[in-house]
Amino acid sequence: MNRESCRPDFAVLVYPVITMGELSHGGSRKNLLGKNPTPEMIKLFSNELQVGDDTPATYLAHAKDDKVVPCENSRMFDKAMKGHRVPSKYLELPSGNHGLNGYKGPMWDAWQSGSLGWLAKQGFVPKDATE
Repeated sequence: MNRESCRPDFAVLVYPVITMGELSHGGSRKNLLGKNPTPEMIKLFSNELQVGDDTPATYLAHAKDDKVVPCENSRMFDKAMKGHRVPSKYLELPSGNHGLNGYKGPMWDAWQSGSLGWLAKQGFVPKDATE
């Protein structure tokens, strides 16, 4: 029987909640794992600990001054990706906080154009999509 894979070819993550550990977004952690998650649950749902050789290529963007979700979330995931030699790119933006200045302006434009360029370089979109 022929089956299509449900694994995505790539991911684009902008100010993502990656870890359920110490640097997690408290509300996301509570909503996903409950008030008192076990250490096993925290480990299982901390994405930086689940990266493997078959993890999809990933582009990450995060503002250094994000006070809602620490940019360390993106850094940890990018480091794990590189440790498995899975294509990844992390764009750390100098400002924009969470929401990148209300979803507009130069930081918002930077992650969009950066992600399209990276996706083209990886062969996921045509090179002319970046123009």
